[in-house]
Amino acid sequence: MRVIPTAISDVLIFEPQVFGDDRGYFFESFRQDIVEQHIGHVVFVQDNESKSTCGVLRGLHFQKPPFTQSKLVRALYGSVLDVAVDLRLGSPSYGRHITCVLDAERKNMLWVPKGFAHGFVVLSREAVFAYKCDNYYAPSYDAGILWNDPALGIDWQLQEEVIRVSGKDAVQPAFASVDLFQYDDFRQEKLYPRAQ
Repeated sequence: MRVIPTAISDVLIFEPQVFGDDRGYFFESFRQDIVEQHIGHVVFVQDNESKSTCGVLRGLHFQKPPFTQSKLVRALYGSVLDVAVDLRLGSPSYGRHITCVLDAERKNMLWVPKGFAHGFVVLSREAVFAYKCDNYYAPSYDAGILWNDPALGIDWQLQEEVIRVSGKDAVQPAFASVDLFQYDDFRQEKLYPRAQ
């Protein structure tokens, strides 16, 4: 499993080694020891899965404290453009975002830490998307920011007229209105201490 840093140090790409032949393939999709080596001690408690067609955009979502979630996400089928936006006030990368194409062929994954908004848009005809979460879904703490906020400048790699969002996501608040996350409280080394 290769772990690839991104321009935002707390956001990581995990790329497994896939062994394939004429019978099919095999790979390790998750290893706790590698996660702990690169992130710290994480306990995943909930797996989610969604299926969407081309142009469907889900996001940008997060859960408010004290029910924040980190996610390890991947495309089980098809391909998506995945996005993580740093919401942590005082962070060196505050307001910046990472984009990463996740696809079922490469089987790559993106680590989206607490203090980030997350979303994706489907690039293929359809996609099945999976999330490993380290906290349970808490509906009353569910929140988000507007996917096309000009302050973020996200290139979703599709024309806006083909993008489809839910009614909820069409009216999310602006990025600048979110002040729930302080960098000092949501640094990865504080959230996920490494074993000594």
